[in-house]
Amino acid sequence: MTSPSGSSIDEAISFLEAHPAVEAFDIVLVDANGIGRGKIIRRHELKGLYESGRHLPISILGLDITGEDVHETGLIWDSGDGDLRAWPIPGTLVPLHGTSPQRGQVLLSMYALDGSPMTSDPRHALKRQVDRLAARGLFPAGAFELEFFLLAGERDADGRVQPARAVLDGRASGKTEVYSVDHLHGMEPLFSDIYAAARAQGIPAETVISEYAPGQYELTLHYREDVMRAADDLVMLKRLVRGQARRHGVTACFMAKPIEKYAGSGMHFHVSLRDAAGRNLFAETGGESLSLPLLQALGGLVATMGESMLVFAPHANSWRRFVSQSYAPVAPTWGVNNRSVALRVPAGDAKNRRIEHRPSGVDANPYLVAATVLAGIARGLDEGIDPGPETTGNGYEATAAAGKAMPGDWKTAIEAAKASAFLKEALGEDLHRTFTAIKQAEYLRVARTVSELDYHLYLHEV
Repeated sequence: MTSPSGSSIDEAISFLEAHPAVEAFDIVLVDANGIGRGKIIRRHELKGLYESGRHLPISILGLDITGEDVHETGLIWDSGDGDLRAWPIPGTLVPLHGTSPQRGQVLLSMYALDGSPMTSDPRHALKRQVDRLAARGLFPAGAFELEFFLLAGERDADGRVQPARAVLDGRASGKTEVYSVDHLHGMEPLFSDIYAAARAQGIPAETVISEYAPGQYELTLHYREDVMRAADDLVMLKRLVRGQARRHGVTACFMAKPIEKYAGSGMHFHVSLRDAAGRNLFAETGGESLSLPLLQALGGLVATMGESMLVFAPHANSWRRFVSQSYAPVAPTWGVNNRSVALRVPAGDAKNRRIEHRPSGVDANPYLVAATVLAGIARGLDEGIDPGPETTGNGYEATAAAGKAMPGDWKTAIEAAKASAFLKEALGEDLHRTFTAIKQAEYLRVARTVSELDYHLYLHEV
């Protein structure tokens, strides 16, 4: 059977010839929560994966954050939990740096047995939006930023997580250390391995930054003309950062808000649109301050942000990140060179003009984020939506006057997403049902859990 993903047996043969010591492969399918599900196969099985795909149960795309079935997705017993076929994503067959014995990895995408896309696979949702824009002669380019914490394996005396000690010499720091180059030196062995792993996987990892909380860092990725590949970059980078951190005895944490009194971790998405000739449609072409397509794209993102927030903040912990003056936006505002807004137009060369979409936490699924953002941009262009006045100065103070709002909590976001015709179009009807059912199940799990905070507040007081 011809691979519907476009993968070729030649890629597998070339890899095996180039890497004779690789003994096994992680085969990874990304679910709605952004979690890699799959198997480890042996070297001799790789060619078969490329020739015939690999049978995986349909239920693998209907799991909650813990890996439990969510029956309301319709992907479990309604379908008899039958097998579908996963195929390799071209260009994602890579070695895993530092593994012993040596292993490789390949990302998968799910298809029906007849080769048609399985519509609850998040990657297909992004492909659908990319194809819709391409049919209009529009081609998105972009890149994600990865913020994360490096945490110690042990908790502090109060049971809370704490920043990891420097892997170089064990030095501890409880300070924010934002933009400190000397602080980065303490993690140099780990970041050297991260860069080596990224280089081996063809991931264009660039700048590393000590971010705005103790133990928080950011890795940037080079801009891609292929947004599909940009999302693959982010998925693969998260996996390799987690793996390399573990090898150095620390925990890479991708929760949106692991430490309550400090800033959380975002996953900013930079995006622009090109025409068939390669021209950036967001760039100014005359004397205007910002191009009309850029303003309309901003308008679409402003108009659809409220009903899309479940994609950008999918978990209970995600909503702890949205605190005033914490570098997380609290309203659908936009501005030029302003980090207090949700949609930032970075300063710089006009020919490289782009939108920095800032609401998403690092716990969000990059395929769903990109699909939803592209659908919002398309809505703005189709309807010529005016984004409203630019926010200047402190965007956190401007939100009340703007008269615009995002959902204030997770439950409201779930209800808004379930009712949203826009989000159903952005994700596709099947994935919309799958995603919102999984989030509803996760909400109920959290709501019925008696937490340590309950005991702290109420055990001896009521």
